[in-house]
Amino acid sequence: MYYLFPFFKWCDNTWIAQTIRGSKYIFPVVEAIHLLGLTVLLGVMVIMSLRLFGFILRHESTRDVATDLRPYAWTSIGTMLVTGYLLFASEALKCYDSPSFRFKMVCLILALVFQFTVYHKATTSDKADSSPGFARITAILALVLWFGVGLGGRAIGFL
Repeated sequence: MYYLFPFFKWCDNTWIAQTIRGSKYIFPVVEAIHLLGLTVLLGVMVIMSLRLFGFILRHESTRDVATDLRPYAWTSIGTMLVTGYLLFASEALKCYDSPSFRFKMVCLILALVFQFTVYHKATTSDKADSSPGFARITAILALVLWFGVGLGGRAIGFL
């Protein structure tokens, strides 16, 4: 990972990173917004997973529930990516050697790819309602990946 060090150093030296580090209030505000985005996304994922398992909203199609929740999920993901970059930039050199950061980034990349491919297809087609096994596996994988992102992020502060 030594080839990424110049990028981490550059991020750490940007004016936005220095501004965040130099302020007593910016980092906690950005982190609160970041966590709010993650909380909303995890709430959406739990609701969709419960629907995919058939525990709630059985009278509505998976597609309808997903369509109603999609704006919240996409807004949350966008919020998390923007604020996540700001948090990362303000402590990029700390993140460089952090196994928790690496774990979070692997989970994030996998979660994003999964979210916009398999999960999107599973929740927008009629396959989820007609194939409960596929729907349940999709729900479990989505939850594992997104909760992995959250747990990895939380661990960054401790390790």
